[in-house]
Amino acid sequence: MKNKNRGKVSVKWIMILCLISFGLGILFSNRMWADFQSQDRFLYTARHLGNFGATSDDCVTDKKLIPDEEVIKEFSKAHEAIQTLDSSVSKLRSELPSKKRPRKFGNFENSTGISTYAGNTVKRKEVFMVIGINTAFSGRRRRDSIRETWMPRGGKSLFQLEEEKGIVVRFMIGHSATSNSILDRAIDSEDGQHNDFIKLNHVEGYHELSAKTKSFFDAAVARWDAEFYVKVDDDVHVNLGTLAATLARHRSKPRVYIGCMKSGPVLHQKNVKYHEPEYWKFGEEGNKYFRHATGQIYAISRDLAKYISVNQDILHKYANEDVSLGAWFIGLEVEHVDDRSMCCGTPTDCERKAQAGNVCVASFDWSCSGICKSVERIKDVHAKCAEDASTLWNALV
Repeated sequence: MKNKNRGKVSVKWIMILCLISFGLGILFSNRMWADFQSQDRFLYTARHLGNFGATSDDCVTDKKLIPDEEVIKEFSKAHEAIQTLDSSVSKLRSELPSKKRPRKFGNFENSTGISTYAGNTVKRKEVFMVIGINTAFSGRRRRDSIRETWMPRGGKSLFQLEEEKGIVVRFMIGHSATSNSILDRAIDSEDGQHNDFIKLNHVEGYHELSAKTKSFFDAAVARWDAEFYVKVDDDVHVNLGTLAATLARHRSKPRVYIGCMKSGPVLHQKNVKYHEPEYWKFGEEGNKYFRHATGQIYAISRDLAKYISVNQDILHKYANEDVSLGAWFIGLEVEHVDDRSMCCGTPTDCERKAQAGNVCVASFDWSCSGICKSVERIKDVHAKCAEDASTLWNALV
């Protein structure tokens, strides 16, 4: 019996061996699962950090990547390229000059052509010249006489002249001391009919002509970017085509002041016409004014008009408007052009010159500081001294 049972294993040991095997199996399985999780986490982290190489040499048998990793690697390269480009753009942006607002001259901006006048934003139109005809509330008959002679009639003709030749012609007038007075309403009605006014921020008055001149240049510069700005009285005859040709000869000059230059005596006696209350500023009694253009008509170039617009608040006003204008330029680098064709006499003077082929720019009587009895006589002056009708429309070709 003893020999028969010697080769058998007891139940007790079988149970012990089973338990040991079970334990070893659990231990081995946990270890394998932990390694798998660790390896998976590493691959996930490596992909999101851009490390798309093989996780271990044991997992790769050659240098080729699996297709999924190839796509990820190309995406990484593209991402790096974008970052590099973005960095370059930022660097260039920082090296370029910053965008600055254009330099301003008074109430307009010289580089953009945009200005603000009377509270409204206005785009400044480029033209050759702007002519302001100085007039008063009482000057309706004078204005009509000009409309019937040397000024193109009707809004269409004025519009054509402006569009085709860059010549702007307007009557310039301020407003009355009383808001919306009957005088202001009369001008509004007349403007509605002819559309040929430029209204100024200025209170009308005979002794305020210097202020009105400043206001005109300020308003004209704000609305038009012109090469020349011209002031003329409403009792003067003007040949527009000849005026345009005359000014065109001075286009290359940056600061030019054109007119009939004079230098009259400074009148210190009271109660006389053209009395100068500040005569003492011009030296001893009997002295003369410095050279300046007579006030009936004169022209100034763009830079001088801008100068007046910018500095209007500090430009001193003398009793006489033409003297004031000359004073504003006396200390500047300005070329004074004395052109006697801008102050011809009325017939027979301008008639004789026209017949000789020397058509005058402007005609008036010195004794009246304009055409004497201009309403009645300007048609006769126009008939005898006017340029050929084609001169204006052939000007500035």
